[in-house]
Amino acid sequence: MSKKSILSLMRPTGKLHLGHYLGVLTNWVKLQEDETFNCFYGIADWHALTTKFDETDSLKQNTKEVLLDWLAVGIDPNISTVYLQSLIPETAKLHIYLSMITPMNWAERDPTLKDMVKIMKEKGSNEDSLSYGLIGYPILMSADILTFNAEYVPVGIDQVAHIEITRDIARRFNNIYKTDLLIEPKPKLTEIPLLKGLDGNKMGKSFHNDIKISDTEEDTTKKIMTAITDRSRLRKTDLGHPDECEVVFPYWKIFGSNDEIKEIEDNCKKGLIGCADCKRKLACKLNQKMAPIREKRNHYENNPNELKEILIEGSKKARVKAKEVLEQVEEKVMVFR
Repeated sequence: MSKKSILSLMRPTGKLHLGHYLGVLTNWVKLQEDETFNCFYGIADWHALTTKFDETDSLKQNTKEVLLDWLAVGIDPNISTVYLQSLIPETAKLHIYLSMITPMNWAERDPTLKDMVKIMKEKGSNEDSLSYGLIGYPILMSADILTFNAEYVPVGIDQVAHIEITRDIARRFNNIYKTDLLIEPKPKLTEIPLLKGLDGNKMGKSFHNDIKISDTEEDTTKKIMTAITDRSRLRKTDLGHPDECEVVFPYWKIFGSNDEIKEIEDNCKKGLIGCADCKRKLACKLNQKMAPIREKRNHYENNPNELKEILIEGSKKARVKAKEVLEQVEEKVMVFR
């Protein structure tokens, strides 16, 4: 039985945090271990230019940081195809062909584009200054997926609409050129655990409330000690309300064992453990979890040539499939080659 292709990309915006780890990367690791799937994981540096075209000084380092975090948490380049978007020129060519058949209003109504426009407006841009590249973001995203004819794209339930334009474009291409060449990808739904930032809001680098995969043991402990707990509890001996604790107890539910969660919950309710002690224990637990990940990350960080080789070789491997798809597309479009 032939394997089904899975594709997922991530924009290189810098070091990743625990929200990325739990919400995306742990699922990627599980998918690569499933022998029924052939996984393609790409760093979308072209996509980064749509909103950060004037901030390219950090692009190379951000790409490195993302790759380090992927490898550290268990993305295996010997199993998955790990590649850099800009090293796959076939995607750019396919983007051109797809842009010729895609109605403008399809791009304009795409939720991905709306998200990008929102980011640009937050940076002070107005609609008149939006770039052609940004408007074409949904078509380039579709080209990413269709370059490898991926059957599935892992997403959360709130991202399903992002895949619809790719399905529409693939169907339109097939109808125009009387073929079944391009696969209409399906969203592969994943449960994304909600991990709030240390202040109780959405975790994000720009909010300065995140714990990064690359944080040291000391930094992680310091950050955990700033996390909000049960706001109604004033003294250590006050009876606690774990279910009203916005950050620390939910973290225990994710990172602790069943016995540890039960012990923390009971002791909190009985006033036998204070919030500070609870956070110190949580920091210890989290650092134990992250220790092997940090060790692996440090290995690759200290071996930059190995890191570069992984990305180059993975991109070469990705191009084999990309060239195959593009050649078939060009045969249908009747491009002279």
